Amino acid sequence: MRIVIGEDSALFREGLARLLADAGHEVVGKAIDAPTLLAAAEDTAPDLAIIDVRMPPDLTDDGARAARQIRARQPNLGIVLLSQHIETRHSVDLVAGGRFGYLLKDRVLDVDDFLDALRRVAAGGSALDPEVVTRLIGHRPPDDPLSSLTAREREVLALMAEGRTNVGIARRLWLTERTVEAHVSSIMAKLGLASSDEDHRRVLAVLVHLRRPGHSG
Repeated sequence: MRIVIGEDSALFREGLARLLADAGHEVVGKAIDAPTLLAAAEDTAPDLAIIDVRMPPDLTDDGARAARQIRARQPNLGIVLLSQHIETRHSVDLVAGGRFGYLLKDRVLDVDDFLDALRRVAAGGSALDPEVVTRLIGHRPPDDPLSSLTAREREVLALMAEGRTNVGIARRLWLTERTVEAHVSSIMAKLGLASSDEDHRRVLAVLVHLRRPGHSG
């Protein structure tokens, strides 16, 4: 894969670049701040961007904001956020689009799992740290919230988790768009996700799917 790294810590950035190179990937750009990262993603046409949430110039959520801008410009680019702290403001929309990962930095120490997560994201999947999922969705009862869904509703939810629209789901399952809309409404109702101006119900439903027992990403 062709990869761009956005990380202001020289030690972590160079160590990550070496790890990726040793695994056979090509690091086509390195950025120490958000503006440089945006330019690198635009100029190098990478397959994947690995981005620290907190980057200069503000050292707040500059990396996460840059990730949203990159996603808007390059919707097929895989994005993996890395952080020591969990940021949720920009992550929800990125989850909804698929091709997205959010890992805590200490997960990089498990090299095989980390490289596998990168491959999944680049291939269109997801890789979310369990702590990130818990923070995004909030605490839920210990029982399986998906147990009430029908087999077809589970199929629809799985395709939602891939970032597909209702139209895309309809084409994949050979259903009408209206039928898919009915399934989505039923899924929301069964998961207790009432309409709200503050919550993105589609993303919350996807997070329930990703958080189910045995799902690794």
